Amino acid sequence: MNADKKTYVVDSVPASTSDLDVGVGEATPQKVSFGKKILYHLWDADQHLKSPQERALVRKLDFGILICATLGWWMKYIDQSNLTNAYVSGMKEDLNIEANEYTYMLMCYTIAFAIMQIPSNMIALKISPRICLVTCEVGWTAFTFAQAAAQNTSQMYAFRFMIGLFESGFSPVIIFLLGCWYTKTELAKRIAIWHITGFFGQATSGFMQAAIYDSLNGVHGLAGWRWMYIICGCMSVPVALSVWFLLPDYPHNTKSWYLTESDIQLAMQRAAKQGKAEVTGVMDLKLVKRMFGSWRWWVLVLMYIFYGNSCQANNYFAIYLKAEGYSVTQRNVIPACANIVSMVTDYLWGFMSDLAGNRAGWMIGPLLCTTVIGSAILTAWPPSDVARVVAFFFVSGGYVTAVTWTWANEINVGNAQERALTISSMNGIFYATNSFLPILIFPQTTGPKFPRGFPSILAFALMAIILVFLADFLHKRQIKQEAEAARDLPPSEAVDRELESDH
Repeated sequence: MNADKKTYVVDSVPASTSDLDVGVGEATPQKVSFGKKILYHLWDADQHLKSPQERALVRKLDFGILICATLGWWMKYIDQSNLTNAYVSGMKEDLNIEANEYTYMLMCYTIAFAIMQIPSNMIALKISPRICLVTCEVGWTAFTFAQAAAQNTSQMYAFRFMIGLFESGFSPVIIFLLGCWYTKTELAKRIAIWHITGFFGQATSGFMQAAIYDSLNGVHGLAGWRWMYIICGCMSVPVALSVWFLLPDYPHNTKSWYLTESDIQLAMQRAAKQGKAEVTGVMDLKLVKRMFGSWRWWVLVLMYIFYGNSCQANNYFAIYLKAEGYSVTQRNVIPACANIVSMVTDYLWGFMSDLAGNRAGWMIGPLLCTTVIGSAILTAWPPSDVARVVAFFFVSGGYVTAVTWTWANEINVGNAQERALTISSMNGIFYATNSFLPILIFPQTTGPKFPRGFPSILAFALMAIILVFLADFLHKRQIKQEAEAARDLPPSEAVDRELESDH
């Protein structure tokens, strides 16, 4: 079989490996108590149908991948959010930041973040994801420390660019890696758990900055916002070490110390049952033609551009509070509380999409009930401060990122390289647009009302909903067409056609 047509193949299991005798999805339902069955169902809908060996494997994956993913994402968002918290906590005055210079700092980060999205996943396809992510975390830790010593805006531009460069590889590699190990009934809630730690990181940054400002501001002649960067750099070091010791690579080549040979065989069996192709690292003209010749890349990328840009409002919550005269503590703590709302709702949408087996519905519903309503209120800009604050909390509940990434993994299940590049393209092109959009629709000189920004977010959310409907229609049509084509072919030709369609 050619390398570009390679799918997961499970080697024959030795007789001594009796724990694999029960195949994936073939386990006899376990006789468990009613309470435990409910608990199982609340975690994974098919938990009670899994063999003890499969449940043990999933626990190991949760221990390894989820710990690394959540800790890294948490620190990434603490480091990323520090700029806003530092800006409203004294950095603006200390560095004499004027006009739109703060927005330019955001742009430096997002430009670098966008540049490395696709290259980072291409590198991870060729070498170990573990090495890629450790390099990323060590790099952004170094430049987090550097920000504590910044003396002017030019230095902050350079430091923010380098942090964006190193942080860019984290999300596409983790999303792809999660898709390699977890099944359809498991994936959305794991991505949700991973993703909500970003909101926890933003909330942590706000609470930390408030506490540091009160307790360390002026200690040893350093401003509180500088202490924030020093403390966060110290926190990032052990997180990078956890990736080196705990993160597995791909199912077919991992050498993680806590996964046995039986675990690896079972993981490959699970991947094969889900129709997932093995990671070969082959990227050639056939892959390019397959990717750009399909609706999947175009619609998913466009959908994520509009959805991602509809999630910008909370970036300006602290700016609004500062303009309205809230105290330093309040302008750090109140947005942190909004991030906690984002944590709860993002996990809820992912959990419900796993439970219901419906991705599109659990994107459309939340967007309509949160982002559309909240951005409409902010567009109208009512005179009441309470109404505006409530609107910011509404848009905080509109993150359906976990469901989006899960759906992208499932739609592109047939070819690992296409899946990796589509995911990184979605993220990369979104950040490319996000690198210049804020200066156009959210210039600091128009704050805090931002008359172009909030109406744009409303339009982006509505366009994203339309594209979700379109992607759902095209995906269902594709599944139907493939099923009809397979039904009309002799069995031997159907197998050949399936292999071709996978690649």
